[in-house]
Formats: sequence, C-alpha cells, structure tokens
Amino acid sequence: MCKTYYVDPLTGKDENDGLHEDRAFATLFAVNRLALAPGDTVLLRRGCRFEKQFLQLQCSGTEGSPITIGAYGEGCAPCIAADGQGIWYQDYGCALDSPTHVHHGYVSSAVLLYDAAYVTVRDLEITNRAEAVIGERYSQADKMQRTGVAVVAKDKGIRRGITLQNLLVHDVNGNVYDKHMNNGGIYMTALRPQNEAATGAARFGDILVEGCYVAHVSRWGIAVGYTYAHAQFQGAALDEKPFAAYGHENIVIRDNYVKAAGGDGITVMYALRPLVDHNTADSVACEMNDRIYSEPGNRLGKVAAAIWPWKCKDALFRYNEAVDTRLNQDGMAYDADSGDGTVYEYNYSRMNEGGCVMFCLQEAIHNTFRRNVSYDDLGGTISPSENPDARIEENTFYVRGGVPFVRPHMGGGSYTERDNTVIPLPEKE
Repeated sequence: MCKTYYVDPLTGKDENDGLHEDRAFATLFAVNRLALAPGDTVLLRRGCRFEKQFLQLQCSGTEGSPITIGAYGEGCAPCIAADGQGIWYQDYGCALDSPTHVHHGYVSSAVLLYDAAYVTVRDLEITNRAEAVIGERYSQADKMQRTGVAVVAKDKGIRRGITLQNLLVHDVNGNVYDKHMNNGGIYMTALRPQNEAATGAARFGDILVEGCYVAHVSRWGIAVGYTYAHAQFQGAALDEKPFAAYGHENIVIRDNYVKAAGGDGITVMYALRPLVDHNTADSVACEMNDRIYSEPGNRLGKVAAAIWPWKCKDALFRYNEAVDTRLNQDGMAYDADSGDGTVYEYNYSRMNEGGCVMFCLQEAIHNTFRRNVSYDDLGGTISPSENPDARIEENTFYVRGGVPFVRPHMGGGSYTERDNTVIPLPEKE
C-alpha cells in the first residue's frame, strides 16, 4: 500500500509516524531514515524552512509507481537550506579526460538521489550557502563542492525515471574550479561501479529536468551527466554502440531558466539524441574571470558557454535563448563541442560577450546551425575553431558595426554557409 508522509517543522515531531498532517515529522532526518517504496510520497509543508537539513535518498520507485517528493499546504515553496550539510563522498573511480580535472572529494548536497530510480522531486526551494563555514574563502582552491540537487548512478546499472520539476535552486556556493564534480545547481554524474560485470555500466535513462529556476550557483547551472566511462567515447565519429552500453538515453532538459551561474549554463553530456529546448541562460559564466577564478593551481578550465553538449550523438537544441554570457576564453551562447551530429535550430542569442556560436575543434563533426537569430552578439558572431565541416544555414545575424563576423583567433577549419541573412546594426559609441 502506498504511503504519504508529511513533514512540518512547526507542529511535527520525529517520533510521529508521519502518515497524517496531524502526525507529521518535524525534520528531514526522519525522511532520510525511511525505506521509501514504489508509490510513496513525501510532502513538505509550504511556507517552512528546513535549515541545515538535507535529503539523502537511495530509494527506487517503478515506472508506474514513482516515489514523489513535493509540497503541501498553502504559501511559498518549502525551502531546504543545507548550509554545507548533507556531506557525501564522490569518487569517479578513475581519472577524467584531463589530469587537471578533480575526480574525487567531499560534496555537500541539499538533495542527493544516490542510485535512485523513478523518483520525482518537485515544487521545492533549495539553497546551499557557504557563509557559515569559518575560515573558508569564496575562491579557495580546495573549497567544498556544493550542489543544490545531486543525482548519482553507481552500483545499480542504468538509473531511469528521475524527474526534477518546478524547483527553485539558488545561492549554491560551490567550488568555481571543479567542472565535473557534483558542483552547482543541478548536476548528475555516473561513477564507476564496484562490480560492473555484475551490475552493468552506471548510466541514466528517461531523465526530465523541467521548469526549474536556477540562479546564483557555482560552478554549473544544470549538467547531465559526466561519466567515469568517458574513455568509451573517443574520436570524432561516434557510433551508437557505446551509447547503448555506457551512455545516457532519453534525456530531456526543457523550460528551465538559469541565471548568473558561475560557469556554464546548461550542458548535456555523453547522451544519445538528447533534447534541450525552451530553456534560457542569462548572464552565465559570471565567475570565469581573474577576480573570482583566482586560485586554480594546476587546474585548467577558465572557460564556459551558455547552452551546449559534450560527447553527445545527434543532440538537438531548439527554441532556447542565451543572453549576456560573460566574456572568457569561450563566452558564447552556443557551443557545438566534441560530439557527432549536433543540431541547433530556432534558438535566439543576444549580447553574448563571446559571440553567438562556436564549432569546437576537430572532434565536433556534422554540426548544423540553422534558422537561429543572433542579435548584437559581441566579440565575433561565429567561432569555427578548426572545425572540419560545420553547416550554417538560414540564420539571421544582426551584427553591430565594428564586430567581426568571425571571432579573432577562433577561425580555421572548414564550414559552409547557405541562405544566411546578415543585418548591420549601427556601431555604438
């Protein structure tokens, strides 16, 4: 029999059974102790704040009976304010694609879904600030990784059915340098299993991130999902076979708004035919500067763009908007990065300091950028960046006087243009 649990810090007690509003739990610690079953629901009372608390769930529903975490009552969304609590240890189990990338360490997450499946989290406010940690500097190199929502696949093969909806994730003070730890607003990762022969590869399927507002987070806005199996995706041409064994499938990221992420806005990684549509990235990459990115040590990576894929096959990006991405070595709205068959269509960009779109280096092939609108993007509208075969078709580019069409020092390679319209804008004084 499915159960509904209530959590009310104003009137509840953790000694209660939680199964009625009048017998609600008081804290999230009581929820973490539950053995949630398919069809169970946990509801947090609206208008309440769960200070220095967190959710750590290792449960699984089923396709027809997911486990749901949500809200009840009237008022604003219940707020989980982790303040650096909810600590767990992340270890990819191998080095990443660059020796400069950190691949293990402690992480604080307000919500952690660890080897969970068929879980829906919706209608919550989530923060994870760092002000309470005495002696920690914002730009500290070994600063704690922090996440609003972390999702991990490790020892149970493919993890399906994770849905994140209508979440307000903000003020997550993570580590500005570590790109591939669970670090930022919403971040999903796959870690090396203890016994891959028995469990199969750790990966994700049927993932939906929808209607979330993610603001003032570091480092990433929304990322799905870096994997320990990155070595399976070498070279430019990507066959579907490694995706069927190690990649992510049926990934949808839509209707989200990411504002003022310290690094990248929205990125999907190692996925077969992911869909990223109707999202907005606003003023991201705002920490990729010498003032904040000031103690990197031997790390590389003071680069970020707004909405882009990494090592995906046939990724589709449509009806997205990217505005005011801050200047860095990248800094553009869209980046067709290493992958095969990326399509950008019907997207809009405006005043991104690194330009409209980059086609990034030799391992990004079969990219198409079509029917998009770029308005007053800065620095240089396109960055071919030694790409071999990009297609730029039927776009409208409004280009400010004095701004080159090709960004300086980002040319080379080969690309074709067809039926594009370039409309000059007056040069501003």
